[in-house]
Amino acid sequence: TRDIPKTPKQFLVSWVPRAKKEITLTKDQQNLAETEDEYNLRLQQVNEMGRFKKYLPIITTGAGLFSDGYVNNSIGTASTCLKLLYPKEYGSSPAIRNVTSIAFVGTVVGMLIFGVISDYHSRKFAMLAGTIILIVFTILCSGAWGAHDSIHGMLAALTAYRFFLGVGIGAEYPAGSTACAEASALLPPGKRNRWFCWFTNFMIDTGFVVSSFVPMVMLWICTPKHLTPVWRVTIGVGAIPPISLFILRLFYKEGEVFQKTRFKKVRVPYWSILKFYWFRLTIVSVIWFIYDFSVYAFGLFSSYVIAGLYDSDDLYKVFGWNVVLNLFYIPGAFLGAIVSDYLGPRLTLVIGVSLQSIIGYIMAGCFESLQKHVAAFVVVYGIFMTFGEFGPGDNIGLLASKTSCTPVRGQYYGLAAAFAKIGAFIGTYCFTPLTDRYGIKSAWWLASSLGLFAAFLALFLLPSVDQSAMQAEDAKFLEYLQSTGFDISQLGDG
Repeated sequence: TRDIPKTPKQFLVSWVPRAKKEITLTKDQQNLAETEDEYNLRLQQVNEMGRFKKYLPIITTGAGLFSDGYVNNSIGTASTCLKLLYPKEYGSSPAIRNVTSIAFVGTVVGMLIFGVISDYHSRKFAMLAGTIILIVFTILCSGAWGAHDSIHGMLAALTAYRFFLGVGIGAEYPAGSTACAEASALLPPGKRNRWFCWFTNFMIDTGFVVSSFVPMVMLWICTPKHLTPVWRVTIGVGAIPPISLFILRLFYKEGEVFQKTRFKKVRVPYWSILKFYWFRLTIVSVIWFIYDFSVYAFGLFSSYVIAGLYDSDDLYKVFGWNVVLNLFYIPGAFLGAIVSDYLGPRLTLVIGVSLQSIIGYIMAGCFESLQKHVAAFVVVYGIFMTFGEFGPGDNIGLLASKTSCTPVRGQYYGLAAAFAKIGAFIGTYCFTPLTDRYGIKSAWWLASSLGLFAAFLALFLLPSVDQSAMQAEDAKFLEYLQSTGFDISQLGDG
């Protein structure tokens, strides 16, 4: 209950002092966020690693989320091809929703399982196991085939492989992202947030862009008369980045704080942990749910939206505009990471999602005019996506990692991310029925309203998250455990 406002006045005004603590517009303010002991410890660790090698753990741990963006977005264009190839077996059956949505179910399973593994066993083992699953099932998805050339069998196999592929993607969140957050603590205040964002959410968005460009290239090579290699190669290319990343991760070394504070040889006091974190975990999870509900649905079905709006049978135009649309993810994710270091992740999220909601309302209100001009529609649609990445895209994972302590960060992050992926599953599964019944603009009315609700939750109910929030949270958690009678000397290797 430590985060729950005690009075109406506290609820309304407590966000002001929290915001002042988070805003660090000058270097002097950033330096104040680090105590002398923290500075000396960080300097010692950096000297042991080398000046430039301090960035390598961030790259090694966070870059795996490129595969999340690529794999999840590539199935959108692959699904467009499948719909044209098999209009009856795929386009007019539940398969179209199952193939696109089932990976989210696997992702939830992976997040929960690997959240436990990353906390109790090691971040490294969880990352390596997840990467192997990712490589194997990406290749299987690319080569999915049915017995006796059965189309239904091929779609069933693709659906099954996509589930296990989701398990591999799910491992990246509680293992890779939490390790990335811990590695960013080695950087000086004022640079920590941006590097975390650049190698988590920015990687996802880069995966989005590449996954929209690859089918465009394949279409140039194969032509619309040969769509089977287009969708198979598009999916198969997603196995290449994890292979190189697997090699880097073989040399990853666990963080010192994690090794000293994990529940390796002692029973976890779950009830005490739940009482300490339940409220902020709920708020972070709901905000992340709202973000994924919108972003994955819009991302997966962007080519459908463009094709449906303009009734275009020209796949070159549909895929081409889809590439342009996905490029709008990049500036939002890049700039949001930098702003997060100056305003803090909480305020940056509020600003980004509020601006996104305003653009969404404009799109819904002016939809009839916009749909007559493809370029104008794509630009406004792109700006809508840009603000989503600037705000919640960059910062919700950062908030999840920095509002929790090291010993349970994997499970905390995994639970929040799993709840978010349920939102992604619901969004992708309901997008087509919603737009079929109420029109495409209904999606923007809904997404914008939910976005404003997320901004409200973040501004008034999330705790302050400054440059040294992770170190402070570790200290508070250990102090809390001691107050419950827990012997903290048993943590780590005992």
